[in-house]
Amino acid sequence: MACCTRVAICSFTGGNYTDRLSLLEFKKTISDPNEALVSWNDSTHYCSWEGILCSIKHPHRVTSLNLTNRQLVGQISPSLGNLTFLKVLILSANSFTGDIPQSLGRLHRLQILKLNDNTLQGGIPTLANCSEIKELWLSKNQLAGQIPADLPTSLQKVILTANNLTGTIPASLANITMLKNLTCMNNNIEGNIPDEFARLQGLQQLHFGKNKLSGRFPQLVLNLSNLVVFSVASNDLSGDVPPNLGGSLHNLKYLSIGGNFFHGHIPSSITNASELNILDMSRNKLTGVIPSSIGKLHKLFALSFEFNRLQANNRRDWKFMDSLANCTELHVFTVLDNRLEGNVPDSIGNLSSQLRYLYMARNQLSGDFPSGVAKLRNLVGIELGANQLTGVLPEWLGALKYLQILKLDRNIFTGQIPSSFCNLSNLIGLSLGSNQLHGHIPPSLGTLQTLSELSIYKNNLHGPIPRELFRIPTLLTIELYSNNLDGPLHNDIGNAKQLTYLDISSNGLSGEIPSTLGNCESLQDIRLGHNVFNGSIPTSLGKITSLQILNLSHNNLTGSIPVSLGSLKFLEKLDLSFNQLEGEVPTTGIFSNLTSVQIDGNTGLCGGEAAAHLRPCSVMHLNPRKHKRFPVLQVVVPLTSTALLAILIFAILFWRRNHKTKNVTSSTFDSKFPKVSYNDLARSTEGFSESKLIGKGRYSSVYLGILFEARISVAVKVFSLGTKGAQKSFITECNAMRNVRHRNLVPILTACSSIDSKGNDFRALVYKFMPQGDLHALLHSVRVDGNTSNLRHITLAQRLSIIVDIADAMEYLHHNNQGTIVHCDLKPSNILLDGNMTAHVGDFGLSMFKADSTLLSFGDSISGSSFAVNGTIGYVAPGGEVTIAGDVYSFGIVLFEIFLRKRPTDDMFKDGLNIVRYVEMNFPDSILKIIDPDLLEDELERNVSQETSRAINDKQLKCLLSVLKIGLCCANPSPNERIGMQGVAASLHGIKEAYLRHESE
Repeated sequence: MACCTRVAICSFTGGNYTDRLSLLEFKKTISDPNEALVSWNDSTHYCSWEGILCSIKHPHRVTSLNLTNRQLVGQISPSLGNLTFLKVLILSANSFTGDIPQSLGRLHRLQILKLNDNTLQGGIPTLANCSEIKELWLSKNQLAGQIPADLPTSLQKVILTANNLTGTIPASLANITMLKNLTCMNNNIEGNIPDEFARLQGLQQLHFGKNKLSGRFPQLVLNLSNLVVFSVASNDLSGDVPPNLGGSLHNLKYLSIGGNFFHGHIPSSITNASELNILDMSRNKLTGVIPSSIGKLHKLFALSFEFNRLQANNRRDWKFMDSLANCTELHVFTVLDNRLEGNVPDSIGNLSSQLRYLYMARNQLSGDFPSGVAKLRNLVGIELGANQLTGVLPEWLGALKYLQILKLDRNIFTGQIPSSFCNLSNLIGLSLGSNQLHGHIPPSLGTLQTLSELSIYKNNLHGPIPRELFRIPTLLTIELYSNNLDGPLHNDIGNAKQLTYLDISSNGLSGEIPSTLGNCESLQDIRLGHNVFNGSIPTSLGKITSLQILNLSHNNLTGSIPVSLGSLKFLEKLDLSFNQLEGEVPTTGIFSNLTSVQIDGNTGLCGGEAAAHLRPCSVMHLNPRKHKRFPVLQVVVPLTSTALLAILIFAILFWRRNHKTKNVTSSTFDSKFPKVSYNDLARSTEGFSESKLIGKGRYSSVYLGILFEARISVAVKVFSLGTKGAQKSFITECNAMRNVRHRNLVPILTACSSIDSKGNDFRALVYKFMPQGDLHALLHSVRVDGNTSNLRHITLAQRLSIIVDIADAMEYLHHNNQGTIVHCDLKPSNILLDGNMTAHVGDFGLSMFKADSTLLSFGDSISGSSFAVNGTIGYVAPGGEVTIAGDVYSFGIVLFEIFLRKRPTDDMFKDGLNIVRYVEMNFPDSILKIIDPDLLEDELERNVSQETSRAINDKQLKCLLSVLKIGLCCANPSPNERIGMQGVAASLHGIKEAYLRHESE
């Protein structure tokens, strides 16, 4: 052993010790859980260590250090600055934290520096001395500050995407004449692209999407003739689109200016950019017609003009459709939500045979179903809803064998449902609601074995509901309400094991409610009201442990109310009104909450809660056998697997079109992904690697992933099914998110319910990645030892924007037209921030839903939860009430935490003192003593004197007083005295606007 050591030492004597010692210093500062650096030891020459390459000309001098994706954790040691021969330094896709060492600026031979996909903080160090550097990759970190003005002029590629960078784009970057790629998406960059950039004639890619750019379209871009990619999507740019756009951009392949405030016409000059593959001008205020010459862009893959004000009033206006026939590679075409009128020309059939997605919903289209669509045999998705189309649905639709999404709701279609639909073997969602269809529901629809949602509400259908539908293994939603359906509900409904939503109300269905309905153990919402069902209420309904809403009102039901319904812990609304029920009303479970149960119109009922004021059962002439009370059924039914729930992509992406506002923030090109598998998610997160773990909660872990061909950054929320309540949390969150869309809710992309590589059940939700992390981390950065470290400066304007965003989200949840959603767990860690510091409310695993035309009053409890505390200690309202008033209380606590930078569970809050009382005691005269010192000018100490407090701007003080007053109104101990979120949001918007107006003066 000693001999071996001696040999190893001898091998180093002729070389340079500096590099070896520097590498060992680097190793000391990091954790290596997967032992990727096991070869870094004395028995091996350091030039043979993992990730190391040494120079041939200069033996023992390290020229390359590449440790990509080794799951390394820790800080980057400044010792790497001693590797003076280093040309390549790549530490991508690890978990490095802390600042980028300034010493790296000494590496004058460095050519490639890649530190992307870590959690590095601080600013970008000066690299002015790295005179040979060609590539700088710092994307997907938490870097702050401005883009350095002294970046080396040798650079060819600068990638800074998904950080916290602020300030403006330095004009000095125009001196980097070799620059080919400047990518800075998902930051907080303001201003506009400097005119000096016109000198960068070699520039090929310029990405500044999802920032805060303002002003007019950057005219300088029109002179960059070598541009291949240009994106300023999702900014605050405005004004007309330049009439000569595309005039000199002959190499442009990707142009994305969607999500701004551009107006005016689409310039016909765009057709000069003949190499375009993707053209996205969506979500603006464009008017006029689509240029008839658009077909000159014959290489187009995707074309999006959706969410604008474009018109087509006559045959001449529709000529663009003729022209598009030249685009033989077109896969995506969307003009959704514009002002196109009249008949769709037959020339639509001349579009590319490769077309996959055709979206023309929410226009003013009329006439028969466009016959030309029959030629588009490769279509996957068709949206023509919310138009004025008439006539019968053509049988040839059944020949589109790849179709997964068919949305034709809210038109005036007549006739019968084509029997040929049974040939659409890949169909996931079928929406024919709000038309004038008649006839029977074809039993052959039962052959659609991937169907997830069947929506044919508000038509004139009659006949029975085919039993074959209940044999579709993937069916999650059935909406057949407001038709003329009749006959009994077949016993085969018990086969619909995955069904979560059943609405067959307002028909003429009769007979007994089958007891097999109790076998549908995934059901959350059952609506059978306004039919003519008779017989008794099946006691088997008490087995549906996931049930939240049960409406059997306005039928001819008899007998007693099953006691088993009282054992349903998640049941939040029960409507049995206007039947012929008799006997004693149970008092357990939901029956103890009179605001959640409706039983009026049943004259034979007695007993129950005293507040119900029913007749005592003892004075009624009852048949003791008929009205014998049954013991509470002690039924424990585990939630079964919701197989193939990945097709919730349809429920989430396809139905998202139901909202007409600009709350829809996803672009067409990153939101149309029908399915995602376990393998897809495993690959995207590198096998759910610890290095990709970005959060962990009671029921789930969240991983950073790169998904889909478009390389989208996503947050993959994997549920820990071994934890009691995790399956319920998954189902609840799916149900909450399926029909809601708002710019301040975390955007969901898809869901996955599958089997993992070991054969175990697997459940996951996929959300858009929020690069700024959660609000808790923003407010309370901590080191491993628990000491506060490097708290980020958050301006008053930023905090106002964040609290306004949260208020808008909560107002939408409480008062949207889909019903009322009570979040139940509002807290900073469930509020995520995107690259623009826009706040998004997420995590609906504990939420409750009331889908009723009458909104909840503050006293209406919809709790049925089995949790002892519905929410998180410190944020949950006194008494743990699960109401919208409880959410308002939680909002007030979050507001205090943002402006005080104190947790409600801080050690100082004890012996009867809490954060609400703390604010009350100091309001209004002493608030400067309690607010976050970071909000005071010159970083004043917390105990400010009267003299120093005068330094605070009167407008700032007035703003803070107004905000904290709203917080006190929200956190009032009495639920009935709290203001609603509509009032909260309106007030906060007014405060924010007044403050920003003052700041601009």
